Amino acid sequence: MKLGPLHHIAIAVSRIEEALPFYRDTLGFTAEQVHDLADQHVRVVFLGDKNQRIELVQPTDGESGVAKFVAEHPRPTLHHVCYVVDDLAGTLGRLQSEGIELVDRAPRRGAEGMVAFIHPRASGGVLIELIDRASLRDSIP
Repeated sequence: MKLGPLHHIAIAVSRIEEALPFYRDTLGFTAEQVHDLADQHVRVVFLGDKNQRIELVQPTDGESGVAKFVAEHPRPTLHHVCYVVDDLAGTLGRLQSEGIELVDRAPRRGAEGMVAFIHPRASGGVLIELIDRASLRDSIP
């Protein structure tokens, strides 16, 4: 698999409104609009620019994977790392044929394009998100 550039890192938080002032006011990141992803049971906001991006992820219920993660890590902490790939569906097929454990076997809609996750057990404990370059809201070279 050939990865493209780092798209963002995500930090899980219990409430975006409580975490946002540090990243926006203290670190000087520009915050975009908050997105509700009802099917994933999260709210997200991206901060930064095309060279460095952070996603704050807040669970919207107590049952989602992010909710369980936040329950185990009540203070804001790294949740996942996201990389751009070409041909996400093909990449998932190749990973699956190689026996790599996936959270998603098919791409799904994310806040900024089609995404899929590699299970942390496959990577030694880090949740890795892949985002399809062709589906990106703002094209990344």
